[in-house]
Amino acid sequence: MLRLNSRDPGFAQAFDRLVRDRRESDDDVARDVQIILGDVKNRGDAALAELTRKFDGHALVNEDDWRISAQACRDAYDALTPELRDALELAATRIRAYHEAQKPEDRDYVDHVGMRLGAIWRPVDAAGLYVPGGRAAYPSSLLMNAIPAKVAGVERLVVVTPTPKGQVNQLVLAAAHIAGVDEVWRIGGAQAIGALAYGTDRIKPVDVITGPGNAWVAEAKRQLYGVVGIDMVAGPSEILVIADGKNKPEWIAADLLSQAEHDPAAQSILITDDPVFADHVADQVGIELAMLPTGKTASESWNTHGVIIEVESLDEAPALANALAAEHVEIAVDEPEALFRAIRHAGSAFLGRHTPEAIGDYLAGPNHVLPTGRRARFASGLSVLDFMKRTSFLAASEAALAAIGPAAIALAEAEGLPAHARSVAVRLGQ
Repeated sequence: MLRLNSRDPGFAQAFDRLVRDRRESDDDVARDVQIILGDVKNRGDAALAELTRKFDGHALVNEDDWRISAQACRDAYDALTPELRDALELAATRIRAYHEAQKPEDRDYVDHVGMRLGAIWRPVDAAGLYVPGGRAAYPSSLLMNAIPAKVAGVERLVVVTPTPKGQVNQLVLAAAHIAGVDEVWRIGGAQAIGALAYGTDRIKPVDVITGPGNAWVAEAKRQLYGVVGIDMVAGPSEILVIADGKNKPEWIAADLLSQAEHDPAAQSILITDDPVFADHVADQVGIELAMLPTGKTASESWNTHGVIIEVESLDEAPALANALAAEHVEIAVDEPEALFRAIRHAGSAFLGRHTPEAIGDYLAGPNHVLPTGRRARFASGLSVLDFMKRTSFLAASEAALAAIGPAAIALAEAEGLPAHARSVAVRLGQ
């Protein structure tokens, strides 16, 4: 774990190294993914079967090996304990309500020259959702991806999820039932992203692919952007906690580890103005790690990428936060609003002492699919808009064209495009 102090002479240089640190895929991953995608594009289902057997130990032979039925998803839902069913339903209700408010409005108006202008929003026809298996088999991820797509009006919603050794995550299937997923395919990895993008004999292609995954999945989405739309290229999870000494150390330690347990490459950072509190949090992290069932992963993350930054005043925190542009930013102080307003770059912010990041992962409402790797400088979390596109329209009356047409002719001629100019001029009788 790295310990920095903003008053130390070498702080600026050390902090700059922290900001520039990359914890994402390397050239070898990019090459591997390129080969896999080419194989899927050229050989389709045959490539999927070979790669699924190789990486997941699962044979794709009959229909049940390939696809999980809607009835299986319903059965998984029915088998839930009442407590867990209610929790998933509550999460779905809150996520749906939050995303309903994101739906954009169409525009249609006539301007001062009589030109009709506007835009209409429409959903994509089909969306593909990647739901991780293995270490990261989370029903919350399915809800966070599928519900915005359904709210947007997507007609065909396709889930791909690996089933290592044929094992199916029943909670994921139950979540698929709640969200109204149309297809669930038992494939994963970069090959699943390729199947969604290119299509195969069995799997029809989609228009947009969203959802978290490992370095190979993220790289596959990056390489296929343009063939399909994607939500973002997501890297390892990260959390930045800004906290004063009034917090309970065990609360903040738990918050830091809530992201560290995701992945050995995840990063947890604490900024505090209280060095004694910093010591207590560091000690408490050690205690928590000893008790965590996920302690091995969390320890590797914390020991390799964890950071505690001491500052003289928390007024320094927004500038540091803006440089880090973290996926999650907790502001654990009595009055978080001023600090929050000064932070321009964050995937999602969690305000006050009683708002752990984990509540946002499940059922607060806002989406937990968020930009990582400093992409919060230019990107936002997943929303309804990721599953929609806007078509502008215009209608010129004769009077409107007469009013603005001469300027269009002048610009077209200046650009050396005479056919453009003529298409306007002939309508003006020139």
